[in-house]
Amino acid sequence: MTSADLNIILPELILALFAMGGLMVAVYTGKDRMAGLLTWASAALMAALAGYIGLTGQGENIAFHGMFHDDGFSRFAKVAILLSAAAVLVMSQDYMARRGLLRFEYPVLVVLSAIGMMMMVSAGDLIALYMGLELQSLALYVVASLRRDSARSTEAGLKYFVLGALSSGLLLYGASLVYGYSGTTLFSGIIAAAGDEHASLGLLFGLVFMISGLAFKVSAVPFHMWTPDVYEGSPTPVTAFFATAPKMAAMGLFARLMHDAFGGITGDWGQVIALISALSMFLGAIAAIGQTNIKRLMAYSSIAHMGYALMGLAAGTQFGVQALLIYMAIYITMNVGTFAFILSMEKDGAPVTDIRALNLFAKAEPGRALAMLVLLFSLAGVPPLVGFFGKFYVLRAAYDAGLAWLAIAGVIASVIGAFYYLRIVYYMYFGEEGEGLQANRSPVLWLFLMGSAVAMVVGVVNLFGLEGAAAAAAATLVP
Repeated sequence: MTSADLNIILPELILALFAMGGLMVAVYTGKDRMAGLLTWASAALMAALAGYIGLTGQGENIAFHGMFHDDGFSRFAKVAILLSAAAVLVMSQDYMARRGLLRFEYPVLVVLSAIGMMMMVSAGDLIALYMGLELQSLALYVVASLRRDSARSTEAGLKYFVLGALSSGLLLYGASLVYGYSGTTLFSGIIAAAGDEHASLGLLFGLVFMISGLAFKVSAVPFHMWTPDVYEGSPTPVTAFFATAPKMAAMGLFARLMHDAFGGITGDWGQVIALISALSMFLGAIAAIGQTNIKRLMAYSSIAHMGYALMGLAAGTQFGVQALLIYMAIYITMNVGTFAFILSMEKDGAPVTDIRALNLFAKAEPGRALAMLVLLFSLAGVPPLVGFFGKFYVLRAAYDAGLAWLAIAGVIASVIGAFYYLRIVYYMYFGEEGEGLQANRSPVLWLFLMGSAVAMVVGVVNLFGLEGAAAAAAATLVP
């Protein structure tokens, strides 16, 4: 370990020291009395580090003999991860405090999971990949069951842990096969061993097991079974976190592993990912139709959206990675706004998750209803909102790569999926007369809801420069 290595991992090092320091300070100064301050401090630090990474990062820097890569791709993903994690922490502070859930462990665990995510997108070695993945996962298992007096929350954490352990086992078994047949754990050595044509059968078996493990992390079919129950059982701010930063990290890791370690055999893994993509899109679109719980609905929505994002990865091209990054950045922005709205859904101070409670919500809260309408239309991919351009990029990437069937499937699934988004709009504007909601008037939630909705409209001008940033990031991963 040299000073150059430490300089490259400086953001991760700062976060790790902050998490350990915050934990010690909270324990010795009154535990949960520090929770609010620790939450705001964690969010501020992550936002500051996102700015530092985005504004100062240059070139490609490699640390620890190739185990850690700091390049344009990892920096793009890290900025998205840190900003979304900071946003969720800020949104959740009031919600958690009013329900007695804001304990000092919460922001510390979020910070630790963010460190794991940053490690995931910078991994250049199978060992580094697993270290980052497990650091993220172990923290998420705990926050999923944060509501200790709730059987549903405990069940969510237990299901996530058991199935997560299974996926980690698949990933480790695949990694051991890849190591056995390539003789190295470094991605640079694996891609050389795999060659440019067809890899050995043992290496392909290892690749399939690793794809299975990573498909669980992005909640792609057929490894999606944990998602609806964990989304529903976890506290709503934790669900918001699951739907944003970890998705970006897992998708970034997926893309890095496929291109950095197996980039010479895209034909061998492209069709597998294309099939997973198609299945995810259709299951997410069809299964969500019967949902009345908005958190379960968003779980199936996330499965479908991960299917769309995987279209870009299935393309196996530089433009495909660019489309993937654009899609994920837009998806995270939409989800932050949507969950800001879900967090504000209350009645007599208790959270409400039934979409039928939104009947004629537009009469009482026209501004919030309009903002939610924009976000739902954007999630459905209705032009000319920004969500449409996210889908357009991945569809074009799939078509250009010769996967016309996948692009057509994406269009069909998008049309089917539009139903359950439009059903919420119908309830808000044309539903039956009822008691209605008493929306939480938190200015923080209002700001994130309105900000996301405005971004979906104003962003159609130039996507806030997202296209150029994603292109530069993709070029560092797929030359």
